[in-house]
Amino acid sequence: MSDAPYRYPFQVRLHDTDAAGVLFFGHLFRHVHDAYESLMADLGFPLHELIRNGAAPGATALPVTHAEASYRSPLHQGDRIEVLVTVADVRRRSFALDYRFNDREGHTRATARTVHVLTGADSDLVLPEDLRRALTGHEDATDGSPTPSD
Repeated sequence: MSDAPYRYPFQVRLHDTDAAGVLFFGHLFRHVHDAYESLMADLGFPLHELIRNGAAPGATALPVTHAEASYRSPLHQGDRIEVLVTVADVRRRSFALDYRFNDREGHTRATARTVHVLTGADSDLVLPEDLRRALTGHEDATDGSPTPSD
């Protein structure tokens, strides 16, 4: 894969919004997870297979252990958004993903980050090499990590 971010488009639906008519804050994480699932499937690691078979020998899961988001401007019903996913960090048994929610004009409306850790009974678990290689193809070479002030 290339160093370009992974792109995941979606449209804000009525059921995504709250009484104020904007994206309910918690629903941003549903779209984060949808983009993550799509990325993993495109990398050849569909989540349903990782859940059924384990992410690595001896591993039981690859859960999100940390999630954060910054909201820059409201997302309204009907807005077309593109989520740009980049790999922020790959470590021995974990990786971090950054998400930028851009509108059609390219303005960043929200950012998020998730950290995923390989878990299981064996404390010596490491990310499988093929998963590590697939993820590093989407690393952000500019270290454009989203921060609350970014």
